[in-house]
Amino acid sequence: MQDVVLAMLAKEPAYGYELRSRMRGALGPLGEAMNDGQIYVTLTRLARAGLVTSQLADGLPDRPARRVYALTPAGQQRVAAWLTEVSWPKLDLAEFHLKLVAAAAARLADPVTLVDAQRREVLRRLRDAQRAALARSVDPVAGLLLEGVVLRLRADLEWLEACERMWTARDRTERKAGA
Repeated sequence: MQDVVLAMLAKEPAYGYELRSRMRGALGPLGEAMNDGQIYVTLTRLARAGLVTSQLADGLPDRPARRVYALTPAGQQRVAAWLTEVSWPKLDLAEFHLKLVAAAAARLADPVTLVDAQRREVLRRLRDAQRAALARSVDPVAGLLLEGVVLRLRADLEWLEACERMWTARDRTERKAGA
């Protein structure tokens, strides 16, 4: 969650409610289950860690002042490192999805390039799992686990291909609109 919040701040400083709205928008219906307070707890931890700063911004006549958060140089470095990380599989595909959304929104990285890096890692793991599954010395019970790993990795590859198709089509549409 911390890396996602940092990446959402990479585009521009924001207040907590704004960040929550961005994340909910990026996650669609899955974002409805997000705990609103988690954003503020995460922002507090990030501030303590020196990854974000905050300052009170004047409110409007009908709204109170708001705390606006921005990345520090250390926060920017952490976002850059997170974007290049290829440790797959993650427990939650939503984090990778948010990585793509944040990278595109703040123009931090090309989402298709991020997908390609993940695909290479998944392919490497798939080859390793298939080799292990083909070993004649594998116990049938352990072989069942390996089969599950292979099936999961194949499903992950299909999802990454769907991600690539969507981001490639979106890029084409944006280039046509800008031309």
